[in-house]
Amino acid sequence: MKPLLKWAGGKRWLLPQLYKLWQPYQRYKLVEPFTGGLAVTLGLNPQTALLNDANVHLINFYRQVQKGLKIPFPLKNEEVFYYEMRAYFNELIRHKKYRNKTAAALFYYLIKTGFNGLCRFNNSGEFNVPFGQHKTIQYKTDFVEYKKTLHNWEFCHQDFECLKLGGNEFLYIDPPYDVEFTKYHSKDFIWKDQLRLAHWLVKHQGPIVASNQATPRILALYDALGFDIYTLSAPRSIACNGDRRPALEILALRNFNPKRNY
Repeated sequence: MKPLLKWAGGKRWLLPQLYKLWQPYQRYKLVEPFTGGLAVTLGLNPQTALLNDANVHLINFYRQVQKGLKIPFPLKNEEVFYYEMRAYFNELIRHKKYRNKTAAALFYYLIKTGFNGLCRFNNSGEFNVPFGQHKTIQYKTDFVEYKKTLHNWEFCHQDFECLKLGGNEFLYIDPPYDVEFTKYHSKDFIWKDQLRLAHWLVKHQGPIVASNQATPRILALYDALGFDIYTLSAPRSIACNGDRRPALEILALRNFNPKRNY
């Protein structure tokens, strides 16, 4: 099934390679500590999954979709209406009333209508993406078709180190990349978190696939920890400053037996 949201760094383009890795382990629980736009899990369609993200509003949206979310109000690609809905959403955040279907509907609308599909929050935890000025938007107001697919998937919002794993899960890791901008919510994911993540991964005994920007220190980190490393060109530009070169990404594998040339 298609992802429900446009999401920065989405990995739908990587599904052919990931499916080859996933195919021998389809009976495993799929775990994504950084689930993002859900493109990978929807693409692989596991029977069971543990899906985590640091963005509590994203997880609330998925939980409401899991219940059969229907958006009860009209969605308008209009600037004044957008800022009214953004203010309403931030009011819910201020009053800690953001774990419900109203907040999920507003979150979906803001992501679809805001600038470039971004999801960004200020230091106070409030959504601050400006109006997007899209010519047309295909909104979805009924998500019932996703209810059955998401039925056996568990969604959670916590630090990745708090995830309870049994050891034989299939882990797909797609954290905020080792780039300058890492602030997709009120807390940055900085280099010490990259280190913490990599050292947490090596404790897992099941198959692991990790994506990241192929920066020199990321390559050195995963190589030193014994991962099998592959690099590939992502279908996106390396920056928004006019440099249109494809970005080089790393695919780091661990605990695959027997080893293959993927």
